[in-house]
Order: sequence, then structure tokens, then C-alpha cells
Amino acid sequence: MPLSASIISGVQKLVLYETRARYFLVGSNHAQTKHRVLKIDRTEPKDLVIIDDKHVYSQNEVRELLGRLDLGNRTKMGQKGSSGLSRAVSAYGIVGFVRFLEGYYIVLITKRRKMADIGGHSIYKIEDTNMIYIPNDSVRLTHPDEARYVRIFQNVDLSSNFYFSYSYDLSHSLQYNLTLLHSPCRPGDGEEVHPQSSKQDSFDIFEEEGLPTQVVHGLRNEPYAKYVWNGKLLERIKDIVHPDWLMYIIHGFCGQSKLLIYGRPVHITLIARRSSKFAGTRFLKRGANCEGNVANEVETEQMIHDASVMSFKAGSYSSYVQVRGSVPLYWSQDISTMMPKPPIRLDQADPYAYVAALHFDQMLQRFGSPIIILNLVKKREKRKHEKILSEALLPAVNNLNQFLPPDHWIDYIAWDMARYTKIKLCNVLDRLSMIAENVVKRTGFFINRSDFYCHTLRPDERWGDLGGSLTSSGRVQTGVLRTNCVDCLDRTNTAQFMVGKCALAYQLYALGMIDKPKLQFDTDCVRLFEELYEDHGDTLSLQYGGSQLVHRVKTYRKIAPWTQHSKDIMQTLSRYYSNAFSDADRQDAINLFLQVYQPSESKPHLWELPTDFYLHQRNSMVLAHNRRSYTYWWSEGILSYLPLPYDEVHCEDNMKKVGVKRVNRYDESTDTYTEFFKPYELTSFDDTFCIAMTNSAREFMPKTVGVDPSPFTVRKPEETGKSAVTGSKSSKEEAVLQRKTAASAPPPPSEEQLSSSSEDDSEDDRDDDVSVSQRSTPVKLLTESGESVRNQEDFLEQDFLEQSMKESYGLNLAVHPAERDMHIYERFAHLGQNQHKVERTEPSALENAINVVPVSCFAVDSIYEVSPPQVDKDSREVFESHVQTGVGHVRGLCREDTLMYREYIKNRYM
Repeated sequence: MPLSASIISGVQKLVLYETRARYFLVGSNHAQTKHRVLKIDRTEPKDLVIIDDKHVYSQNEVRELLGRLDLGNRTKMGQKGSSGLSRAVSAYGIVGFVRFLEGYYIVLITKRRKMADIGGHSIYKIEDTNMIYIPNDSVRLTHPDEARYVRIFQNVDLSSNFYFSYSYDLSHSLQYNLTLLHSPCRPGDGEEVHPQSSKQDSFDIFEEEGLPTQVVHGLRNEPYAKYVWNGKLLERIKDIVHPDWLMYIIHGFCGQSKLLIYGRPVHITLIARRSSKFAGTRFLKRGANCEGNVANEVETEQMIHDASVMSFKAGSYSSYVQVRGSVPLYWSQDISTMMPKPPIRLDQADPYAYVAALHFDQMLQRFGSPIIILNLVKKREKRKHEKILSEALLPAVNNLNQFLPPDHWIDYIAWDMARYTKIKLCNVLDRLSMIAENVVKRTGFFINRSDFYCHTLRPDERWGDLGGSLTSSGRVQTGVLRTNCVDCLDRTNTAQFMVGKCALAYQLYALGMIDKPKLQFDTDCVRLFEELYEDHGDTLSLQYGGSQLVHRVKTYRKIAPWTQHSKDIMQTLSRYYSNAFSDADRQDAINLFLQVYQPSESKPHLWELPTDFYLHQRNSMVLAHNRRSYTYWWSEGILSYLPLPYDEVHCEDNMKKVGVKRVNRYDESTDTYTEFFKPYELTSFDDTFCIAMTNSAREFMPKTVGVDPSPFTVRKPEETGKSAVTGSKSSKEEAVLQRKTAASAPPPPSEEQLSSSSEDDSEDDRDDDVSVSQRSTPVKLLTESGESVRNQEDFLEQDFLEQSMKESYGLNLAVHPAERDMHIYERFAHLGQNQHKVERTEPSALENAINVVPVSCFAVDSIYEVSPPQVDKDSREVFESHVQTGVGHVRGLCREDTLMYREYIKNRYM
């Protein structure tokens, strides 16, 4: 069966050329070897007329075409100037086409920045866009409200956390994308037939030899509509133009950091996809709409992969997905009262959990079972506020579970995180760790590799209890954790971090990076992961709530500095101001950008609507013809495949969404190597993305010599690479402390010991640390009888020598080594003696010898003798052929060499 690969978009660089009658949009691949042309009519005042001839042009053909267009659009023959074809703008992709009350606009991406790399597939962030009006001024029909709509549309800042990729589907998870690559593609399974455009493309100089062509199935699948933000903007041209012109963008967060494990690079990537359904701001979008889409729904995926191998086929990749979203009920908060916490009210009665059923049906279809709900809202309040949601959600879940098989029930975990935080003797993160361990064991995680041999060498009992589903190529995640509080911001982000930290330990263990699936706080690895999650939480909080996070992981660990309290107050005020004064304008912009509201002269303007309730609740305007069953509330076919997600099952419905294209193995449309390394252009190593990304060794590891470079070593806060040096004396003492040998250093404390102390106990712990450090200082006190000044000077000189030896060698040479250290040294010396001994015939001497496996490839290799290596027959033939070729005697090419040369000729000259 041929291999499968994702199709790389053939339109990555665009140039917009302008004439009075048309726009010509010329798109090319990154190497600028293949070009496509779109013709956009400018004579239609309100309609969008686009022509795509679907032809692939070479560079010379495009130059000739543009030259003829320039010559044909001049007013006089031979005239040079602006009257012909002029270059308007350069771009990297099309966001879409939009129309308000006049003609259409085209939105182009003019600046981009690389944010992550997944298996050689680059992910970019939009940095700047350009919005161009298409109709000519001579046919433009002006409208007085057009400019206001343009301003509202541009209030959606496309340069803020919008991401795209030319070759990787960001709307789907890594598990979905890699599962698709391993799915068999039979003829007829959504296959695209692409006939050869010319005789030159099909010409093969090796055709008469009968050598087979290496075929690859290029796959292009439909994106997941919920997480695509420009789907409506591309709807008008989707069925007209070639798929290479369509570039889908997501909104949320994307961050990537490099974890160095003794020089081995491991990339940790965090991607958050914000739902475009029922999207909006904090107090204006609560609960769910009639289609089961909830407010502030975000899918967060953490990916771990060994960056030393780039390929999806040969590399090791792992991912874990979790979801946050508002409580799936009809509820809202009245913001007209100008209160920091407006009262919560249930808008509609839903005794059969109809809306919740629609929501969980979507989750079963995308993630499989079990669906685990972690509800963090308050349960005890003097006046009912958040408790209203808990009392309504639990009966809805119980109602849905009575119709599901018991193996696939929706699990409901309710935990009052806010109340637990106020109890001094309780530790929030310890309880979250227990919940996270239980959740990860039930859902499992995705990895595209089967168990390594190291898991047999270093078994762990927790590994055997891991959930998910085993496949021939590894594991897949079945089910998902759905976390919510009221806003799904602060508490939710901390809970997701703890679950992600637990999953990260299992992922690193599965990749053979650590010896047990457990990570401790205050290690370089967890600090790097915590920083990623805080950036992720701040970004999502700004998008939905208008401010950064108020309570962070350090807040719940009770180690936040005292200055953090003032920052929290400022963030609370910023969030309140944003919710009270700017959220309405942002909501209008989101509704217009997502085309939830489409302007028309026959209906009221967007700013004239008293509410957008009817825009998002479609059943309030049109009654549904076919109401879903209250008992069989899931979609057809889902239950038969559980616990596997229906979207990832190889069935006829899913394969209809996949387009298959047979291409040559080295074709540019599937060649990830050429796309990533770009051998056709000059690049600087220092400017590459992998050098500039956050690095655990550079950013977090202490710079002192002698420190354990492992990112899994527990360090004190003052030992991190980001902490400032307070003084020469403290840095010197820190250097001495860090140069202690591993044998003399105490074992690192466990995670429970590190996180079990409360805020009140932290001061006592610091006092104890000071007293211990004072007791360990080598200062000798005077006895009652007294000593001479000379003895004191001798002692101080000796103490200075001891400290200098400790700084130089890491230990005191004047002190006799411990008995355990001497025993280790004797064994090492004994090992060295027996390794280089010449073989003897006396059996008594060999009894005490240690059998050592030779490292060298030579049969005999010691300090006494060496036997020369034996060269095999194949190696001698290769060398003789090389020598004969040098003197002019060339042998005939073998089949493999002919294939390789054939592919080179086709890719280079044809």
C-alpha cells in the first residue's frame, strides 16, 4: 500500500496586480516554481465574480502572462506608466471575502511569524492584514453606513492570536491527523482524479525500462468547522477555486518550547482552539445556545515529540487533549445592574436536558467515551449564586446517563475549589493531582509508538492501569476531560495545568525520557510547562474576560510574592472595566466577523439591535421540523464505535471528507523535507526558529558550573536561570552548595512534601532552612578554657583552605573518604584491572574477574594487543568499484541506483 502524506498548499506567496477592470491574484508555492492565477472582476458593484482556470503556470509562463496583461491594459501602444498593470500588495494568504452594504472586500495576510513546528509543518501567527475594496471607483455605489461597518469589522484584531498552517490541519488534533495518515485509502474513497495537464508532465525518460514509479497518497481533509474562524468568509469561493487557495485560520493560543534532556531536544507544544460557535465576551455569552454550542469553549492540546527525528512516520509523537467550556444550560447574567458579580439566572426550563444532550453528542462524536466533567463552581454559599448551576447540571447529566450503556456513562466530579483554597490545612494542588491521576488513567493519551524496551526494564505499576485504546502503532486517547467553573478562566486554567502536568509525565515516560510517570514541582521541565500554561491562560482570559489571569498556579501553591496581590487587584479592575464598557463593541465585531449578522438594507443595523439573542438562538425565529429524541439523544452510528471517537473511525461517512491525490514520492506538494529546510534559499542558522524558541537549558537551568543538567532535578527558586543575582556573597555560597556531589546531597523531596505546606507554615520552613545553613557552616566556637590567637588564626587559615578545595574539586580533600565511597572506588579499580588483563589459563584467577562486554568492534582490543578488523566482501567490492571508477573503468548501474538517478532527473529538469 502506498504511503500517505498531507498535501502542502501550493499557494503560500501571493501578489495582487491591479488594472482598471480586474484584480489578478498570482499565488505560488514557497520555491516559486508553480503558480496559479485568480481573476477578480472589478466592474461588478455588488457581486463577487472570480475566475480560476485551475492551470498551473511555470515562472516563465507567469512572466509572459503579466507582460501581456501590462501591454494590453495601456491606453497607448508603447506607453509606460501606471496605466497598465500595477502591483498592489504582496501577501501570504487569503483570509476571505466580505461584503457589508456596498461591494466586496478581500482580506489578505501581509505579515506572518512562525510560532511552532510540528513534524516539519510550520504554524504561523498572523501579524498584519490588509483589507482591499474590490469594485472600481467608477462603479462604486456609496452608502453612508459602510464606513461604520468597516470599523466594526476591523475591531476583530486579526494580528492577535490567529494562526494558520499551509500543510497541517490546525482544526483537528494530532491524533486525528496521524490516524488519518495511517488509514487505508482505497480507490473511490473520496479520491480526486487529477489528469496530467500536459505531455511534459507525464513524460518519463525511463518509461521503456519498466521501472515502477514510487507513489504517495496525498491527503487533504475537510477542517472541523467549529474551530475555523474564516469559514463563512471563504464560503462564496469554496466551490469555485482550487483548494490550494483556501487557507483556514483558528483563534486561540499556540506556544512551543524546547526541553533539553542531556542535549536531546524534546518539543512541548500547546495549542488552544477557540470555538467559533456561540463565540463572544464574558457576560454577553453564557451557557449554551439551541444547537448545543457553549460559550468560551476551548480545546487545549499538548503535544510532545522527540525533535531529533522530524518525520511523522519515523518520529515519536504524543498528545493529550482536554476541553473547557461554560455550563451547558440556558443561563445568563444581567449586566445592567453594574455589579462585579451579576446574579445568575436560568433563562429557560429544560427538563429533558435537550441542550446538554446536543452538546455531549458533539463531544462523544469527536472524543469518544468516557466524558468526564470536572465542575469547580461553589457548592456552599450564603446567597445562592454559583450553586444554581451545580443544582441544574447534575440532574441533566443523570437524565442523559440513564439512556447510555453503563460503560459509557458521563462521569461527573463536583469539587468546590474556591472553598478548599480558603482552608489553611488543605492543599488545592494535592487534591487536583489525585483527580488528574484518575482522569489520565481513564482517558489515556495518544502516542504513535508502541511500548519501548525501557518500559520492560523500568516497569511501573501505574503504566499497566492506563486507559485509552491500544492499536498496532501505539495508543489513542478515548474520552476527554471537560473542566468548567463560572467563567472558565482562573480556576479552570489551574485545574487544566495539573491534569496536563500529570499527562506530561506519562507522555515522557512513554517516550522513554524518564524512569517513572511522575514529575515534581520546581524542576526545569515543570517550570517551562507552567510558563506555557500561564501564557495560554492569560491569552484566553484576555480574549473572553478582557484581562489576564487573576489567580495563577503560584497563587494556589501559596508561594506567590506579596506584589502579586496588587497585580491581582489591577487585573480584577481591568476585567470589570472591560466587561462594563468595551464588551458590547467587541461582541458586535465578533458577530460581524463570523457572519452571524450579515448587513442588509432590508433589516435593522447591527448597532440598532437591542440584543443578539435571536442571532445565536435560531429556534427562536424558526421552529425545528425534526425534533431529536429525548431518549436516543446521540447521533446515529456513534454508540457502535464507542469508546473510539466516531470522527476517527475509518468508515464511509468519514472518508467522504478526505480527498486523495496520487503523486510522485518527491513531488513538491508532499515533500515536507524541502518545505521545512528550504535548500533553494540562503538561510542563517542563528535565525532559525528552533534556535529562537524558549529553551529549558538557556531559560531555566542554573548557570553555575557543577549543577545537574537534568530538567527533572528539583531546584530551589533562587537556583533558576531566570532569577536575578542578589549579590556576590550569595552567588558564591550558592555555587558552593550546587557543587556538592550527588552522593553527599540529600535525596530530592517528593511532590507531596513540596506542596503540602500551607502559607502559614512557609515562614517556619524558611526559618528552619536558615538555622540549618548556620549549623552547617564550619565555624568553631571558643571553649571555656580559651585558646590562643595563634590557634584561631591557624584554624581560620585551615577553614579557608577547606572552602577553596570545596570550590575547586567539589569536596574536601583533607577529609578521609567515607567507607561507602572507598568501596565504590575499589570496585571501579578492580573492574579496570580485569578489563585489560591478558587472558590466563588458571581457572582460579578467572573466578574473581568481572565479565565485561567489549565496546570495540575489534576481536581483540586492549592495551597489550589489537587484532586488525576483517573487511567483508561487500565492503571490498564497494572500495574496488570506487578505485576502478577513478581510473576510468565504470561499472553498470544497479536497479536502486537507476531509480535514484531517475527521480533526480525528473525533479530537477522536468
